[in-house]
Amino acid sequence: MDERKFGRIARSRREFLRQIASLGICLPACAELGFASFLSPSPEQHARPAPPPVKTYLSRDDDQFLDDLERTTICYFWEQANPQTGLVKDRCNARKATTDNAVVASIAATGFGLSAICIGEKRGFISLNEARARVLNCLRFLWKTLPHHRGFFYHFANVHTGERLWDSEISSVDTAILLCGILCCRQHFENSEIRDLARAIFDRVDWTWLSEDTTLLPHGWLPEAGFLPYRWDYYSELMMMYLLGMGSSSHPLKPETWDAWKRNIFEYDGLRYIGSFAPLFVHQYSQAWFDFRGKRDRYADYFQNSAIATDVHRRFCLELGKQFPDYSDDLWGITASDSETGYVVWGGPPAMGPIDGTVVPSAAGGSIPFLPQPSMRVLRNIRNRYPAAWCTYGFVNAFNPLKNWYDNDVVAIDTGITLLMAENARTGFVWETFMKNPEAARGMLRAGFKTYQSPGNQKPGPPSSAGSPGNAIADSPTG
Repeated sequence: MDERKFGRIARSRREFLRQIASLGICLPACAELGFASFLSPSPEQHARPAPPPVKTYLSRDDDQFLDDLERTTICYFWEQANPQTGLVKDRCNARKATTDNAVVASIAATGFGLSAICIGEKRGFISLNEARARVLNCLRFLWKTLPHHRGFFYHFANVHTGERLWDSEISSVDTAILLCGILCCRQHFENSEIRDLARAIFDRVDWTWLSEDTTLLPHGWLPEAGFLPYRWDYYSELMMMYLLGMGSSSHPLKPETWDAWKRNIFEYDGLRYIGSFAPLFVHQYSQAWFDFRGKRDRYADYFQNSAIATDVHRRFCLELGKQFPDYSDDLWGITASDSETGYVVWGGPPAMGPIDGTVVPSAAGGSIPFLPQPSMRVLRNIRNRYPAAWCTYGFVNAFNPLKNWYDNDVVAIDTGITLLMAENARTGFVWETFMKNPEAARGMLRAGFKTYQSPGNQKPGPPSSAGSPGNAIADSPTG
């Protein structure tokens, strides 16, 4: 693999989102009021709204399918990691998995990988002794060896040595993803050294340095240039980062940081939800660990909000079916991914990127808890009708049936979100394990979350409904 080319691909997702964020100041006046009505489809597009998703439970066949999917995806995080450092490759060529010699690891991939080990041990795919030893090696390496600055880690590192790669930034959100995986391990494994190391690594993170002169956290920091100019200021995967920071007992963020970022309201096909000009994954990542079911702050029920946003994306793809006939109720889902011509950040609504009929399995895979039946229909269809989209580690990153193009690579964060959301939809295991951490509970408390009964989001156990559209947005001003 050409590492230089890969470096450009790996960083393109974040660079594009930075560009989108910088355009946010130029939104039309209606967006400043928190209502992006310019995104609504014209009457010619939709004579009437599509019916809402039907409430459903996962069937036994669904559960068996997801068991097979989880088993294969966990293999990625076990085999494509260095056993001594615990770091996980950012991606690999799944067609040549045993000979892939890429050395690029990412801390986000490692965070997903640590959570994957918890799932694998729980399900008996990995023995307790092997799982515990791998986690200990990783945490020891993170604590003693992997370069960091005030507790935050570099985005990309050599999988064998931990050496910083490509002059990558100290990444705030990728460190947050890593911390989520670490906190999962602290609660899952009854081991004093794992608990102590996890606590030490988390408490070392100096959130007050990151927010010293701003309530909006920067994307990162470079030793050569200081803080990056971009801020986490619009709804996205940022929720996990702000909540972790507020939950810190050593260097906590101030509660007002939770109110600082904007929550613009979008409308499509008669459905209203908080969103961003960003791909579908922004509605998934924080909710892989933080359990928002039956909770809301003064702005929204974010679980229900993601369910609505996911259904909007499904309807958007159905509309695109007029142009790209592969898109249907059995095959939808576009989020940042590989394409025939390189890495692309695409999705919608509104349409972004050069959409060409490419399907990204993790779009549906990361949406299983929000839309169980529609998501499972897509994943089953891909598995049954497009065998070239399946590989050693489950689904490849992307494919385009119209062009007969199938990716060779698996991308760790996309495979990871599919794995964690599959387990959450089945048992709620990741949610329940992670939320035992006092940092997680404290962060949500300081953000003002309160429990209430929301149809389809009751506990205990996994969600029982497809998250049919409802009143996710509270009757209060946006941030």
